[in-house]
Amino acid sequence: MTRKPKPDDAVCRNKKAAHRFEVLERLECGLVLRGSEVKSLRLRNVSIDEAYAVVDEGELWLIGCHIAAYEFDHARKPEPLRRRKLLARSREIAKLKTRVEQKGLTLVPLRVYFNDRGLAKVTLGVVRGKKGADKREDLKARDDQREIERAMRGKG
Repeated sequence: MTRKPKPDDAVCRNKKAAHRFEVLERLECGLVLRGSEVKSLRLRNVSIDEAYAVVDEGELWLIGCHIAAYEFDHARKPEPLRRRKLLARSREIAKLKTRVEQKGLTLVPLRVYFNDRGLAKVTLGVVRGKKGADKREDLKARDDQREIERAMRGKG
């Protein structure tokens, strides 16, 4: 018997997104899956490192998300890299569309998880790409914070 995941229990995180992008806004969306994709997702056979979302004809789509085929499924297996529909309110989709049409903004999945009801969810971020100097500043700030924490532990 599988345990029921906690609401904050992420199946997959996009670790590269924090380094590559500046997250301006976050949105939680439902994820439409077929057949055995849910079982594969529960086994954490998913990658969202190269994935992105687009608004196409008033609908939100996740592109580039790889969900590996469930190995014990002998029926029709969905394609691992197929486009997957994301569920959001039409008002939110229209708002996202206007934001994404601005120069340099895109939609990137930040994490995939199951909520407390067992539904697959994706946290999307409206992001802007970082320049090289911005990345270096973030690395320096993180190193400085680590040094401060080490100094505080040493005193205590």
